[in-house]
Amino acid sequence: MTTNRPTDLAGWLAYIEQQHPQAIALGLERVERVRAAMDLVPAVPVITVAGTNGKGSTCAMLEAILGAAGYRVGLYTSPHLLRYNERVRIAGREAEDAALAAAFARVEAARTEAGGATRLTYFEFGTLAAVDLFLRSAVDVLVLEVGLGGRLDAVNVFDPDCAIVTSVGLDHMDYLGATREAIGHEKAGIFRAGVPAVLADPDPPASVPAHAQAIGARLLRIGREFGSDRQGGQWSFWGPGGRISGLPYPRLHGAIQLQNASAALAALESLHERLPVSLRHMREGLVAAELPGRFQLLPGRPALVLDVAHNPQAAAVLAQNLSDLGPCSSTLAVFGMLRDKDIAGVVSALAKQVDQWFICTLPPPRGASAAELAQVLRQAGVGALREFESPAEAYAAACSSASENDRIAAFGSFHTVAGVIAAREEACGA
Repeated sequence: MTTNRPTDLAGWLAYIEQQHPQAIALGLERVERVRAAMDLVPAVPVITVAGTNGKGSTCAMLEAILGAAGYRVGLYTSPHLLRYNERVRIAGREAEDAALAAAFARVEAARTEAGGATRLTYFEFGTLAAVDLFLRSAVDVLVLEVGLGGRLDAVNVFDPDCAIVTSVGLDHMDYLGATREAIGHEKAGIFRAGVPAVLADPDPPASVPAHAQAIGARLLRIGREFGSDRQGGQWSFWGPGGRISGLPYPRLHGAIQLQNASAALAALESLHERLPVSLRHMREGLVAAELPGRFQLLPGRPALVLDVAHNPQAAAVLAQNLSDLGPCSSTLAVFGMLRDKDIAGVVSALAKQVDQWFICTLPPPRGASAAELAQVLRQAGVGALREFESPAEAYAAACSSASENDRIAAFGSFHTVAGVIAAREEACGA
């Protein structure tokens, strides 16, 4: 039994990080045992969102539209950029430190009531604490972003009333499998029999619809059961319930956001009897949704683009978005990645869009060193690169080197973007 429990959020975060020997340990048995002990059974609708890319944007739009309609939304996402509180939002506001600390204490009490034999990972602790806090805060709907995969992710102990798979790409292959078919099967594990299963990948691996059909989920596929059409300065959504025209483009930048917005609207349409949403609420939510670090354009000269793209699929989208921004004198990259990611694939996707690379070391044990990144870049034929010990140092150097008509793009990892955000005021005097 734990005798000296933490008293504040910082203490709890340090504590839960040490409770399991592995940072990632997929499986539902441990977290289900504690969930049952806490009697965490949502009585309100639950929307679960999985996907290699796009799930954060889809969650942000769901939160904004439902919030505009007056619902108290409990939104759980990961990872965070600067503060853990970003992961747990209630009615559009980040959870307070004290509330999170109290929720962690309740999880710990349930975990240890049988002698502490159940060892939870950092993410499992966080998932249970978030849902506990949501239910105690009387939210009207839960929007839960899957952390890794789907089938064996802690979020999947909560049965969804609608499940969304935004995209299937090659990432986390050590845990999910080496092919899109294998990864797709893991993500489709969030689907349930008789429950709407929204599939927003226009070219999904066969394993995703196959699993949905095998278990009897109500499959809704983009381009088949739902989709979108561009109409000049507006767009329209169509689905089983008909067509909705006159929608504004999402505030979130990038052409791919129409795909994510369509997924959000398909999910809301499937839940319209329990969560009615008007056209006005959809419009308000689409233009209000924000998500730091996802093709985020910050004002100033030189222009700054922040994007947490850390796999080839996301990097390809970033490359297209940079191209769509139009010409600039030069694009400077602040680039740092984790060594267990496909560094070569990300470099290949963005090599033609970047003129100078300011590469940085990320923290161990997972962070790649600048020297490791440099080796991959040189193998890809990139010569214009400089090495730095941190994202802050790389960003400061990029700011010093850039002219007013240049563009700086920081990408490759949440750690990279977080480092740039934290250093921005000091580095560029913003």
